[in-house]
Amino acid sequence: MPENSENDNRQQIKGTIEEIVFKNADNGYAICVIDCEGELVTITGVIPGINEGETIIAVGKWVNHPNYGKQFSVEQYSKDFPKASSAILAYLSSGAVKGIGPVTAKRIVDLYGENTISVIEEHPEWLTDIKGVTQKKAQEIAQSFKNQFGMREVMMYFEGLLSPKLALKVYKRWGSVAIDVLRNDPYLLCDEIDGISFDKADTIAKGLGFGNESEERITAGIKYVLYTELVRSGNCFLPMEELAYKASEMLGVEEEQVKECVVILSHRAEIIAVKYGNLTAVYLENVYRAEKYCAEKLKLLCDTKIDIPLADAGKEIEKAEKQSGIKMHSLQAEAIKSSIEEGVVIVTGCPGTGKTTVIKAIIGMFERLDITVCLAAPTGRAAKRMTESSGFPAKTIHRLLESEYTSDDRIEFQRNEDNPLDYGAVIVDEASMIDVFLFNALLKALKPGTRLILIGDVDQLPPVGAGDVFGDLIKSGSFITVRLSEIFRQSKDSLIVLSAHMINNGDMPPIDNKGNDFFFMPRKTGKEISELIRELCKERLPKAYGYDALSDIQVVCPTRKGEAGTTSLNNMMREVFNPKSSLKSEYAANNTVFREGDKIMQIRNNYDIEWETEDGRKGSGVFNGDIGFIEKIDLDEQTVEYKFDDERIAVCDISSLEDIEHAYAITVHKSQGSEYKAVIIPLFDCPRGLMTRNMIYTAVTRAQNLVVVVGKLEIMKEMIKNNVRMNKYTGLANMLKPAYVHSGRKN
Repeated sequence: MPENSENDNRQQIKGTIEEIVFKNADNGYAICVIDCEGELVTITGVIPGINEGETIIAVGKWVNHPNYGKQFSVEQYSKDFPKASSAILAYLSSGAVKGIGPVTAKRIVDLYGENTISVIEEHPEWLTDIKGVTQKKAQEIAQSFKNQFGMREVMMYFEGLLSPKLALKVYKRWGSVAIDVLRNDPYLLCDEIDGISFDKADTIAKGLGFGNESEERITAGIKYVLYTELVRSGNCFLPMEELAYKASEMLGVEEEQVKECVVILSHRAEIIAVKYGNLTAVYLENVYRAEKYCAEKLKLLCDTKIDIPLADAGKEIEKAEKQSGIKMHSLQAEAIKSSIEEGVVIVTGCPGTGKTTVIKAIIGMFERLDITVCLAAPTGRAAKRMTESSGFPAKTIHRLLESEYTSDDRIEFQRNEDNPLDYGAVIVDEASMIDVFLFNALLKALKPGTRLILIGDVDQLPPVGAGDVFGDLIKSGSFITVRLSEIFRQSKDSLIVLSAHMINNGDMPPIDNKGNDFFFMPRKTGKEISELIRELCKERLPKAYGYDALSDIQVVCPTRKGEAGTTSLNNMMREVFNPKSSLKSEYAANNTVFREGDKIMQIRNNYDIEWETEDGRKGSGVFNGDIGFIEKIDLDEQTVEYKFDDERIAVCDISSLEDIEHAYAITVHKSQGSEYKAVIIPLFDCPRGLMTRNMIYTAVTRAQNLVVVVGKLEIMKEMIKNNVRMNKYTGLANMLKPAYVHSGRKN
């Protein structure tokens, strides 16, 4: 029967695994029934490597499932190989050991009884006494058993130190030699396993006798600081002095000791230190290589561009004007002309300045000149919008490069230097969102001579990921950059466009609410803001404009935290629009409960998910930023059905909820590359670093037809006044700066 564990909030149970109801080999999640002193108990959780017949000791909590009643949720566990003959037979018959089926299992157990496990482990050659077992098969059985034993050893070694999920990652990375590898250098845990912090690795290392000033500890700390800065702030490098200070503070050692270990790591080529003027930039090796490759490939694209005879560029522009029915501005004409004459062209501009017109004109001109062209964007929603606005099919960059995830969740691109894309020109929209790693992958897939046209808005937020590629290319001055600035007639009547331009120029937009598409509604407290947003979404905007409360209206917040952040507003709106019900199934993932009917956003590209639409279209892939709803959670089959906003319906393993967030309210960063019919922007007290001009500018430019700003006027004024941009430490502009002049013209 259950025993109390050392933690009063948890209990410990022990039993033999009778039946495995569900098991996911990739993430270790399982549901099984164990015999706990004659009582059958259902246990659930991340329990990798289990098999019927094994004895499991699990620590966790009792929970009441809405459909299945009392269950035991496992947080930590250990297991023993079965000892009784009946349990050994069940274990071997389950297929746990490769090469042994039910018939062979019975023969082995009949002969060796309770000694079966020791025979397989210590004397596999004895198995040849069994009918049908050859010497080769006996060795295969022994190796398969060794693999089982290796996972068991890793799980037991890290019991109480790492969660089963992380221990499974460790086993997948190093296999049965994991313990030996990590005894020599436990800091490899934070270096190579996503989800294991330096502090956790440090605790394990200290338990193994590693000193506070050991070389292994300091070098691991340096790399961890660089990696943390890369992930949290998008910094490609840190200046030597800043790195020495941050690492010494974290490690509790002298800055000089850090600098000495920087030299050691540099000699081992695990980090790269380069000079930019008087600054010594310290990179992780892979980040430096990515920036360096981007600089070199961009120069190659410029040097190898194939000259295209164009007798009269003016006539081509006239054809584009005739085709579009729009008179081109001189800057638009410059962008179109440059796309023929240059290897790399950058076009930037605010909303309403005609970027889409330029894209359509360039496509038309390339087609007339028999230049094959493809369109791409960083996110699925941006690619969809590009397709709709240009009338030409666009793909996500990941889809274009045919990306796949490996078994250890690393991304691989099938399109690269050995298998390049076969296009004469590639046009990328929303290029300000591209981080240095994705840009590096894209450039690797472009053949020399391919024209690259990057379209975006440099005044929006920089990418969430590493670097600031679009900004760096413009800053370098090495490529023709066309800045569209003229607001076209069809956009001049829009207060959204006017307000966006005013905000971008540091001016307060009109807030007298006399327009028809931009409104400011003052509220003083987080509670007042929350109540007004509920009222706007549930009643006022649907009634006034006919909007669907969930599909057409999107709440876009500067921050996750606080009374007007996404976390609080998601909780509020969910209870308004999708309250708890005995008729709706629920499931918990990543400390969040998901419910049928929830509005959700995909937060990671997944190209393996298959989907279809009600009209019979089929395909695969859901993408970071895709918004939709949970249609069904099937707890029996352990599946979840999503319906995304472009009518794609996907049925996935329930573990897919780990890549999902609620989306009644989303952050400005998550909204990039997307547009919504109506956008509500709550402005309330939040960290100073988020109260910036480009934050509110990006939020406003997400709206197609309506913007409602709700909150404190002083916050809005402060954000517009604060033109401090998040300056990342990046080296791409420096690598490009030896002025690169093309066609006798320089930006």
